[in-house]
Amino acid sequence: MASMATILRRKLHDNRHFLIQTRLFSLESSSHDTNTTSRIEKILIANRGEIACRIMRTAKRLGIRTVAVYSDADRDSLHVKSADEAVHIGPPPARLSYLNGSAIVEAAIRTGAQAIHPGYGFLSESSDFATLCEDKGLTFVGPPASAIRDMGDKSASKRIMGAAGVPLVPGYHGSEQDIELMKSEADKIGYPILIKPTHGGGGKGMRIVQSPNEFVDSFLGAQREAAASFGINTILLEKYITKPRHIEVQIFGDKHGNVLHLYERDCSVQRRHQKIIEEAPAPNVMNDFRSHLGQAAVSAAKAVGYHNAGTVEFIVDTVSGQFYFMEMNTRLQVEHPVTEMIVGQDLVEWQISVANGEPLPINQSQVPLLGHAFEARIYAENVPKGFLPATGVLHHYRPVPVSPTVRVETGVEQGDTVSMHYDPMIAKLVVSGENRAAALVKLKDCLSQFQVAGVPTNINFLQKLADHRAFENGNVETHFIEHYKDDLFTDPNNLTRAKETYDNARFSATLVAACLCEKEHSAIKSSLPGTNGLLPIWYSHPPFRAHYQASCTMELEWENEYDGSSSKFFTFSITYQSDGNYLIETEEVNSPGLEVKATLLHDQDFRVETDGVSMDVSLSAYSKDKIKHIHLWHGSHHYHFRQKLELDLSDDNEIQQKTNFETALHPPGTVVAPMAGLVVKVLVTDGTKVEEGQPILVLEAMKMEHVVKAPFTGHVHGLQVTAGQQVSDSSPLFSVKGE
Repeated sequence: MASMATILRRKLHDNRHFLIQTRLFSLESSSHDTNTTSRIEKILIANRGEIACRIMRTAKRLGIRTVAVYSDADRDSLHVKSADEAVHIGPPPARLSYLNGSAIVEAAIRTGAQAIHPGYGFLSESSDFATLCEDKGLTFVGPPASAIRDMGDKSASKRIMGAAGVPLVPGYHGSEQDIELMKSEADKIGYPILIKPTHGGGGKGMRIVQSPNEFVDSFLGAQREAAASFGINTILLEKYITKPRHIEVQIFGDKHGNVLHLYERDCSVQRRHQKIIEEAPAPNVMNDFRSHLGQAAVSAAKAVGYHNAGTVEFIVDTVSGQFYFMEMNTRLQVEHPVTEMIVGQDLVEWQISVANGEPLPINQSQVPLLGHAFEARIYAENVPKGFLPATGVLHHYRPVPVSPTVRVETGVEQGDTVSMHYDPMIAKLVVSGENRAAALVKLKDCLSQFQVAGVPTNINFLQKLADHRAFENGNVETHFIEHYKDDLFTDPNNLTRAKETYDNARFSATLVAACLCEKEHSAIKSSLPGTNGLLPIWYSHPPFRAHYQASCTMELEWENEYDGSSSKFFTFSITYQSDGNYLIETEEVNSPGLEVKATLLHDQDFRVETDGVSMDVSLSAYSKDKIKHIHLWHGSHHYHFRQKLELDLSDDNEIQQKTNFETALHPPGTVVAPMAGLVVKVLVTDGTKVEEGQPILVLEAMKMEHVVKAPFTGHVHGLQVTAGQQVSDSSPLFSVKGE
């Protein structure tokens, strides 16, 4: 099968080459010649991060020069370094930079770019921006403004689809936004309902409302979030389907009336209404169902005269088997690489060709289906805190090696900062295989090799998802994480699992101790070549006095990613033995020492052997706030340890100095910021009596809102933050004192 897929890819490439040649010859005699002088030679990418880098890669392969735009926060970003030219467009907030259409158009004109590619998000679904580009003589690499207006507005698109006979979820899609009217419409639809912005995507602004008393706060919060993310705060209401799958169809059209689909993607596995693992084609789908979805998506595109890339999204009721039109995204999707992997095409190249006026390179019957592909989105986020976005420096960043079946789409590099101003996605890991099972094996392996340190990430959580039996069987739906939370999240009250996790961490800490000592030993030897006698007595061989081996003590604090309630400390006594191995012993009862042989292979990579088993491990260490942070990767495991002091070397008769970690404890009742962010609203004043669970203030980070609530009934004290104030992660916000 693998060889067949390779042959199909080669044939597709050959056919494409033939088609291009045919078009080149036929254009000479065609009465509809494309003016070759108008072809895109320089393109501005009106975006940032990984999608900007992704577009630039294709543009450069086609010989097209690239222009980046950037905010103050992105001055040294990878997409800026990757472009031929870069233009500064404003301060960090998106509304003053990446949503500033006039500044972006001015940058294109200033640099002589003939076209603007919007990427996804920001202005990609703004009909006004598309019109502005055309008015200024610039080619907008995307659909016509009329299609963006009709289909980008979720309410308008539902009216169009309803008129075309496409099944719709019951809801309210009107333009009247009076809150009392909206509340009345919600009552008519029946709870639970889904509140969502009429524009934009990515789950931003979406709220599930279970009862009428939650409606007003949810509605106003959705409006604020929509305005911050998309510049438009209109809302629609829908009946919330309790057991849905999210399946979408990739469509593509040209300016000659040709429209085709490139199969479907399943995007059901989500958190915070945002996709984290996508795959193509959708698992456990019958061919007839797949065909009907594709035909419906093509009909939808033709109904609005669509050209360029687009995605028609459907919600599938797993109970009835019925599918409903949800929305159409008039842009390139975040997850487009999984489609590229299964059809063997570059969709950005297609976008540029269509913008140049060329017909699609293949027709529907020529679209291949080459195996299966997954995409896992790697985010800087705090999983135990409800997947809240995280900020910080990428002190260590080593993505998995790429190959024809493994892609890493990223917009960052080691040393970059994940900012609070934008989406916290670090990278997209994309893999393909001859079938779903083969692709899933590759996904698991690549996740285990993907190394990030400096910010908390969801990599371990993605590994748990990929390992889950229901996911392996393709039994996915949008509540997957909620339904299997007991399997996916570590419960500190589960003593059996807690002990297993602790034992694994202690073993990893043992490996860390050996590797740190070996790295220090290797550094000393390399700095003093051929002078073994000058080594410190701890590493001397033979020992500096008979029957004596010096030892050292090391204390490591374990950062348990899935249980932040308390820290665990490991104290080791390490003895360097005459054979070059390390005997590592702990003070714990019934915990025998381990003899570890550690060999430094290259900088951060080691080969370790203990108890007859050898393995490869990677180590990364960096300092922050006078604490040494140490990350260890081995197999599918990743552990984070902290160390305040360096090794303390002494002989065995001296008192071993131990590292003391001082944890700043806040008084009982103190509420700290769950993430770094902006205070957008303070709902009470200092001294106010509040009930348990009552909202106190609203934080915003990366265009997502988080409501901070009272932990129990009492009076608010020490509330000094104000709207518009920036707060850091874990900084005290206020306290609640009981009555």
